[in-house]
Amino acid sequence: MRYSQEEVMQFVSEEEVEFIRLAFCDVFGRQKNISIVPDELKRAFEYGIAFDASAITGFGDESRCDLLLHPDPDTLTRLPWRPEYGKVVRMFTTITYPDGTPFECDTRSLLKKAVKDAENRGYSFAFGAEQEFYLFELDEKGRPTDIPQDTAGYMDVAPDDKGENVRREICMALEQTGIHPECSHHEEGPGQNEIDFQYSDALTAADNAQTFQTMVRSVAVRNGLRADFSARPLDDAPGNGFHINMSVKPDNGGAGLRSLIAGVLDRVLEMTVFLNPTENSYKRFGRSKAPGYVSWSEENRSQLIRVPAAVGEYRRAELRSPDPTANPYLAFALIIYAGLEGLEQGKQLPEPANINLYTADGETLAGYAKLPGSLKEACDTAVRSDFIRAHIPQAILDIYCSR
Repeated sequence: MRYSQEEVMQFVSEEEVEFIRLAFCDVFGRQKNISIVPDELKRAFEYGIAFDASAITGFGDESRCDLLLHPDPDTLTRLPWRPEYGKVVRMFTTITYPDGTPFECDTRSLLKKAVKDAENRGYSFAFGAEQEFYLFELDEKGRPTDIPQDTAGYMDVAPDDKGENVRREICMALEQTGIHPECSHHEEGPGQNEIDFQYSDALTAADNAQTFQTMVRSVAVRNGLRADFSARPLDDAPGNGFHINMSVKPDNGGAGLRSLIAGVLDRVLEMTVFLNPTENSYKRFGRSKAPGYVSWSEENRSQLIRVPAAVGEYRRAELRSPDPTANPYLAFALIIYAGLEGLEQGKQLPEPANINLYTADGETLAGYAKLPGSLKEACDTAVRSDFIRAHIPQAILDIYCSR
């Protein structure tokens, strides 16, 4: 649903909304927001709402600390996990300096630019997100523990699967916000779950990924649990993946998808720090269906990119290296730019790796580039990359690689 400013103000009045959350994220994709009351909504649309950027890592210091949030009326959503009395709605925002200059570390605006650049070249990209998460128990004082909610395995059912009711509650809440879940199930790890939702344009898909994590955490707490999206919460269990499904139009009978894949394969090492931004991220690679090498194949889940079995409009490619700590706005923007390179340069795919890379011998593996083994290695590659410097502001690159 698309809304105008006037329609938003009318909705807030007629539905007796008490609070409006203006949402944004820091450069790492961590959700932030400020709440305003309805009387301030007109001012928010006309001038923006100021906040202290110096309190957010990477957003500035005390010498230049004022930034403004401008709500995007198209993103109006009621938050269904909030009480019926005193309704709360949320809008995503654009961030500017007080003089109206766009804020360079507003990653949502970077994705909007990538989408526009693609449109100007005649292409549109679609994305689907698959984010895994663990549910852990809280202790008797409500403090987090590392005890999984259950010991169930892949696609187990109740009573072994204790996350069934939580996933159902999350799916129902997603539906109420206009996000349509495709499926949900227990994953391989103890207390590990997955909920997938429908394809959409890049900006909507990134907004939905942000909403999803916030919703999962809120519903988990309401059920006396802690949701964990880190790349590898438990040393002896599978990590959490953020599998990104991607497609492009026009596809020209599959040629577009092949060039998209080729572009991403060529740039993935340079992008990795933004797909896997924590040291913990690199503990996941090369095990439990997480890739370790730059490769692709049909269906094969040991590959970096696989092309699932599907036909027609459902044909897509799945990038399997990212984890849920990635900022989806940056991840999708970089995939678009890498894909555009592949499309415009007519890049050709290498031969598919129709083997199990988890069991392959050393001689075979030597024929494939390896994903970075640490955050430092990923940063070193990004810092040397002309591709990254062309599409990621220096301020963001410094924040990621000067920690």
